[in-house]
Amino acid sequence: MSSGYIGRILRIDLSNREIQIEQIDEGVTKLWVGGSSLGAKFLYDSTDERTDALSPDNPLIFMTGPLTGSSVPGTGRHEVVFKSPLTNMFGRSGAGGRWGVLLKRAGFDGIILTGKSNEPVYLWINDGKVEFKPASHLWGKDTYDANQAIIEELGKKISTAVIGPAGERMTRIACICHEGNHARVAGRCGVGAVMGSKNLKAIAVYGTGKVMVAEPEKLHSYIKEMLPQIQQITKGMNAFGTTGGIMNYEKLGNFPHKNWAQSDWEEGAAKITGQVMAETILTGRYACMNCPVGCGRTVKISEGPFAPVDGGGPEYETVAALGSNCLVDNLQAIAKANELCNRYGLDTMSTGAVIGFAMEAYEKGLITKEDTGGIDLRWGNANALVDMVNKIGQGKDIGLLLGEGVKRAAEKIGHNAIEFAIQTKGLSSSYHDPRCFFSQALNYATTPRGPCHNGSQSHSCEMKGTQPDLGITEPQDRHQVEGKAEFTIKLQNLMAMFDGLVMCKFMHATGSIRAKPMLDYFNMVTGFGWSLDEFMKAGERALNLQRLYNVRCGISRKDDILPPRFLTLKRSRDQLPPIGRLLSDYYELRGWSEDGIPTEAKKKELAL
Repeated sequence: MSSGYIGRILRIDLSNREIQIEQIDEGVTKLWVGGSSLGAKFLYDSTDERTDALSPDNPLIFMTGPLTGSSVPGTGRHEVVFKSPLTNMFGRSGAGGRWGVLLKRAGFDGIILTGKSNEPVYLWINDGKVEFKPASHLWGKDTYDANQAIIEELGKKISTAVIGPAGERMTRIACICHEGNHARVAGRCGVGAVMGSKNLKAIAVYGTGKVMVAEPEKLHSYIKEMLPQIQQITKGMNAFGTTGGIMNYEKLGNFPHKNWAQSDWEEGAAKITGQVMAETILTGRYACMNCPVGCGRTVKISEGPFAPVDGGGPEYETVAALGSNCLVDNLQAIAKANELCNRYGLDTMSTGAVIGFAMEAYEKGLITKEDTGGIDLRWGNANALVDMVNKIGQGKDIGLLLGEGVKRAAEKIGHNAIEFAIQTKGLSSSYHDPRCFFSQALNYATTPRGPCHNGSQSHSCEMKGTQPDLGITEPQDRHQVEGKAEFTIKLQNLMAMFDGLVMCKFMHATGSIRAKPMLDYFNMVTGFGWSLDEFMKAGERALNLQRLYNVRCGISRKDDILPPRFLTLKRSRDQLPPIGRLLSDYYELRGWSEDGIPTEAKKKELAL
């Protein structure tokens, strides 16, 4: 087996508690690399359009990548792949921390879970050994308490992947939390519901093995050379976290307000920035394993209406979702809502989306206090924000419906609710405005898991970033149309390699890593000796396979759309994206048909 890989996948059937160890060879890894790319291959081979996402047949696939455990900066991550119960198509979610590194040290590149336990259970994976542990005493506990209980039972410096009560109830916006109250989260696409459908409360991992590297001395020297540059470029991220750039986004028109309907909110935005967090509730910082940046925040609130809070603080997407999207400018309330989401095991991005949607429905009279259980769900009501997170987490009143995601909630409420449900293919949008960045408009329409900025991270190259190794030598005008499809495709293919390696995308967003150094890391670890063209072709192959999976689930051009608000409501600094022109250019360059389906020629080119 190549360096960078253990060469073993752990297959577990929870229904009959069968354990198999599958060997993977170099031919497979050279096609699919690892992470969500290899996970997509396993998913494609084992499910189809008839597979119920919440059935025992839907595999839950945890995957590391070749750089996991290698000491390369930004590689303390893993990917989770599954058929999404929220979108009924390809689902993936990534998480940081140290869980993935410890899994690999325990002797496995990944885990494929199928079946359903007949009673609550958790898994204990320790240096190659696998045990089934009873979890009835943990069922109902929140993620913080369950994590602590497992640590006390096992007595090691373990890492856990845990679901909360939301995942147990198969709430479709449920997530998986790692690292206790630091809450490194695999959040999107309803991954926690899939884990809950299997009666699986947690997976605890610990390992002491080593990951073999093809050129260890060369890699060590290269990392040593690169570290000062990374630390210098990311100083702001360390100081203020991902929320440090909020006011810049506000000035650009990229910060969402009032369910994406309001133009400006400068006074409110100024109250919930990373700078304000650092001055008020911040108590510390933390980093994922093998990361020099330390963007994680720890916060504490000891008194007042939103106490207590003690643990991981909200990052940008969460502050946008639970704060500006709902016109809540109380940072303590946002931190409390964030902690509740983490404890219940709810995706903060989807939770903020459905609450902002519900506030608009409440304003329009489509739902009332009778539906909300007495909550005055008006814009900016900080207490209502926190109360509604509890309703969703507990599945009470309208919280039960909102936990199904914004699309299903809109369809159930009816009237014109779907008009202001900000989603594509069933997934609520990331909190970067496609009217501000046309590349994100195109990316939101085409990214395999749904509208996610991390599908391309292209907005950073429309502000100040570059990827000269890919021919992006200067920032592209954000409202430019000519050449936008090619620009977006290059960055989508690159992001697919981030998800395959597995590597943190903040390395790209901050400008601290380029495509060529990524390739260098990959070759030094694996010894593959790939060219940049081969590297980028692997990213293209992964994205096309994920698209083919979605096509099999019924996805085509008809679904590659944006919500009406993004196409019709022009705010003060916006331009409306010409999505039809952008898609036509994109399909042609991708080698897809007019309907958005990869052609036979493209499949042959990519060995699909």
